Amino acid sequence: MTRIKTDVLIIGAGSAGLSVAAGAAQMGANVVLLEGHKMGGDCLNYGCVPSKALIASAKAAYGQSHSARFGVANCAGEVDYAAAQDHVADVIATIAPVDSQERFEGFGITVIREFGRFISPTEVQAGDTVISARRTVIATGSSPLVPPIPGLADVPYYTNETLFDLREKPKHLLIVGGGPIGMEMAQAHVRLGCAVTVIEGDKALGKDDPELAKVVLDSLRDEGVEIAEGAMAAQVRGKSGAIEVEVKDGRVFKGSHLLIAVGRQSNTERLDLDKAGIETTKTGIEVDEGMRTTNRKIYAIGDVAGGMQFTHVASYHASVIIRSLLFALPLKAKTAHIPWATYTDPELAQVGLTEAQAKSKHGASVEIVRFGYDHNDRAIAERKTKGFIKVMVVKGRPVGASIVGYQAGELINLWALALANKMKMSEIAAMVAPYPTIGEINKRAAGAYFSPRLFESDLVKQVVGFVQRVVP
Repeated sequence: MTRIKTDVLIIGAGSAGLSVAAGAAQMGANVVLLEGHKMGGDCLNYGCVPSKALIASAKAAYGQSHSARFGVANCAGEVDYAAAQDHVADVIATIAPVDSQERFEGFGITVIREFGRFISPTEVQAGDTVISARRTVIATGSSPLVPPIPGLADVPYYTNETLFDLREKPKHLLIVGGGPIGMEMAQAHVRLGCAVTVIEGDKALGKDDPELAKVVLDSLRDEGVEIAEGAMAAQVRGKSGAIEVEVKDGRVFKGSHLLIAVGRQSNTERLDLDKAGIETTKTGIEVDEGMRTTNRKIYAIGDVAGGMQFTHVASYHASVIIRSLLFALPLKAKTAHIPWATYTDPELAQVGLTEAQAKSKHGASVEIVRFGYDHNDRAIAERKTKGFIKVMVVKGRPVGASIVGYQAGELINLWALALANKMKMSEIAAMVAPYPTIGEINKRAAGAYFSPRLFESDLVKQVVGFVQRVVP
């Protein structure tokens, strides 16, 4: 048995763990990094990267068959599903060196390709190595949640961890789960020539503003995606190529392939957390505002902490705790300024409070500002006029923004900046945006906040009239 002592031990080489490892090592700490599976974690291998690559293939196919509005004849592009998945694999391979073992060893980090488990409050065993560290970071991420639907275990199904290995184009893809992953994959597959049915037990895209979600869902339905809401899966049966999902109200949906996309569960089962005195909740490891566990020398960050499960949140957690690890600064992780996006077409993005949340929290003091894509010249030129922005404003400061439309995931960045720095609407309005850009939508939304104050104010008109009369 080999024993190692180190400053920082990190369990998990996904987005959260790699961010901490690189930062800590480059600032002089001794770092040991454990990873029993693939470097880069879920985001690189099964999540953000492959899903967006497949969406890009689907967008290309859709563009060929919907080009007549630009004066270019529509062309029924022939989809090679296996080649599209090869594109996905190539994208992963292109990015992989950034997350590779060799790169992190180049930072002076000891990388051990084994799963880690606690054997005491201060020690972790990985294979035949025992590591004791001044501080330990758990960054083991999450995995697809597979619900206990009767019959599911006897039927072939996919999750996001196996979908991108598929090379045979599904004739009819059944998707159980109408959240972001389910809806992104639904649109991608219908654009790649598959029939698609989404089976959702409650409301599809139910965590987003329903007014904005409706724009996305209507678009997917127009493209041919069948979306069944209020359809809780009760039974799965069949075999490869002929699968049935029966829901509680008796409806039966038939397809050739099945994707389970009902959510995520934190990866804690291998860790033996009880031996380290670490407590858990229903969603993950229990942490305080500084991401410390119930063992004060151990942190948990990213998906395993059971909060917002996004890659950028994992990276943000890393930036928070690294100051605590290396400089003993008492910092807190916040969520009010964290944005998220769903990469359907149109995209859906949110930061801060939704309209309903803002009204519940701030009552009559909240103002809702709106601006539509159909008034943006670049959107008109690109034929991307479907969508709008809503900004929730309290006493001149934005407290939330919701966007549905082309490049919503890019537009939300400005509002994330505004919330993070407590900016005023006047500061957004003062920005000069190049013309014509989609980004003008943000400035015009800020302008819409001030328009009634300037153009509908009797006092302003009186002042202007007075100046015009008396100033030579």
